[in-house]
Amino acid sequence: MKGIILAGGKATRLRPLTLVTSKQLLPVYDKPMIYYPLWTLLNAGIKDILIIIAPDYSGQFLNLLGDGSDFGARFSYIVQKEPRGLSEAFILGEKFIGNDNVTMILGDNIFLQQDFSQDIKNFKSGALVFARHVEDPQRYGVVEFDKNGKVISLEEKPQTPKSNYAVVGLYVFDNRVSAAAKNLKPSPRGELEIIDLQKFYLDKNELTVKIFDGIWEDAGTFDSLLRVGNIVAQSQLTSSNS
Repeated sequence: MKGIILAGGKATRLRPLTLVTSKQLLPVYDKPMIYYPLWTLLNAGIKDILIIIAPDYSGQFLNLLGDGSDFGARFSYIVQKEPRGLSEAFILGEKFIGNDNVTMILGDNIFLQQDFSQDIKNFKSGALVFARHVEDPQRYGVVEFDKNGKVISLEEKPQTPKSNYAVVGLYVFDNRVSAAAKNLKPSPRGELEIIDLQKFYLDKNELTVKIFDGIWEDAGTFDSLLRVGNIVAQSQLTSSNS
């Protein structure tokens, strides 16, 4: 299993903060944001990790993370000149993935009090994604289940969601994913959508969706960035007092 952290993009929602650095290098309490998705991969035993970064602040990532030896891992980097959708990561990373399976996590997705390591280690083939109940599903990719818990549909940011379960930014695919991504057609917003990759596997009856209830934040807004920073601070305070 190899890992990808997607940390490109311009993060316009967080300007002016992101005029001076990458979103994924902003602090979440006492650590850079990218540490959290990195730990999610490392805790699952993934030691060979590709980090996809935007060109403007690529040197800052190298200064912070280096070659991965300080983390007991090996890091590679690819510069994504223009973001064209999440699925582009598997095209850029095709040679890196090779014949292995791959777990991709978005660089602004932070998971706390949730361990995905066994699910990732036990993965064999197909696709595995994770969903969580949210109050604002129209902001995310939404998964619909039938009465037996089987996935019957996936929609990207629907105006009228068919459920309150959002697919979070942690995806596990087998090594067919790069070929599948290259066959995707851009969506009306001009992007290669990650949900279309999930549909590729769903159509083959090879998509598994696991529901979890741990803490998850997509730290791409001022409110979510502040919220998750406060959660981490409170967690550390509680640990130090116990």
